[in-house]
Amino acid sequence: MKIALLSEKYTPDIGGLAISTERLARLLASSGHSVRVFAPTGNLPPSEKRTLPSGGVSVTRFGAHKRVDDTLVDWFEALVAEHRREPFDILHAYFLPQAGFVAAYAGKYLNVPSVVSIRGNDIERAAFDPSKFSHVMYALQNASAVTTNTSELARKAKAFVEREIFLIPNGIDTERFKPMERNEPLAEMLFTTKATKGHEGKRKEERSFVIGFVGELREKKGMRALLSGYAQMTKTRPASLLIVGEVREGEDKKAFEEFRTSNPEYRIIVTGAVPHKDMPAYYGLMDIFVHPSLRDGMPNAVLEAMACGVPVVATPVGGVLDVLKDGNNGVAVNVNDAEMLAEKILELLDDSEKRSRLEKNARETIIEKFTPEKELEANLLVYQKILEEKQT
Repeated sequence: MKIALLSEKYTPDIGGLAISTERLARLLASSGHSVRVFAPTGNLPPSEKRTLPSGGVSVTRFGAHKRVDDTLVDWFEALVAEHRREPFDILHAYFLPQAGFVAAYAGKYLNVPSVVSIRGNDIERAAFDPSKFSHVMYALQNASAVTTNTSELARKAKAFVEREIFLIPNGIDTERFKPMERNEPLAEMLFTTKATKGHEGKRKEERSFVIGFVGELREKKGMRALLSGYAQMTKTRPASLLIVGEVREGEDKKAFEEFRTSNPEYRIIVTGAVPHKDMPAYYGLMDIFVHPSLRDGMPNAVLEAMACGVPVVATPVGGVLDVLKDGNNGVAVNVNDAEMLAEKILELLDDSEKRSRLEKNARETIIEKFTPEKELEANLLVYQKILEEKQT
């Protein structure tokens, strides 16, 4: 098959959407299919287009415009032009408002089956934006098939349109993401040169516990609960807070810096962007992984931490409901409950036997249910179904 994959983000862009889109593209290419990715970028002038190979996938990036409608026109026309040069069998979009709309519209225009995949904010936020609502609804109503990665998002999609929603969870490479020995040179670099204000230039000889967070830290990801919970627990048990990623610019960054300035005694390390291939070493530094999100899709970071055998403390929102079983393979905490977050972290730090049990069960969960092979197989079954329907 020749597959056009549309996404608003693609590596080296930051975030779960970019990671998930690249993962699917590479899975499809590795199974013998021809994959062409189309994704806008702010790194090129508007309308300028470049196509380069990347990991067996042909990736076309084109410059985004300030006006979204101009970007969508370029996206549609690039897709149509490539189809006329060498026809696609399937158009598959990740995220509804832009990619999903373009794929569904182009699919009907070109008489090519289209798939749109719901990833999280496209239903949970964009659908409430009047400027995006019509694009969301068009994609849901006109795509040949709709997929999503969580049961919760499937239920929300059916509140908009009554149709079959295929559930395809994210897959994690458990050969790459696996338990590993602590990388001492990396720890030395992070906890001495990237220490918090008040600790800069100092060498901390004793090994303290590390509480980890992965992703772009912002309010939606539970930033206030994370910082407050960390502040409460560290009064009882000193620990470092390792944020692998960045803090979102704007109000979130301002609030974060105010907290850090007001509490110079806390050891908070922000790594900045980290290549995805290097992530296992960072998970290996963590004693506990926390994900106190207010709402979410299927967070790759939670699955990766579990695959790496790191005990997970997370809020039961979105896709976390599908993967984390409280007390069995992780620990659930209430949304926006800093006190409970601190309490559960401390309980785990004090109970090495429970940590070991959660680590083992978490990895087994990922190996059993959340593999790339299952993700690829499920997508191919959807493609086969809509291609057969087109022929009848």
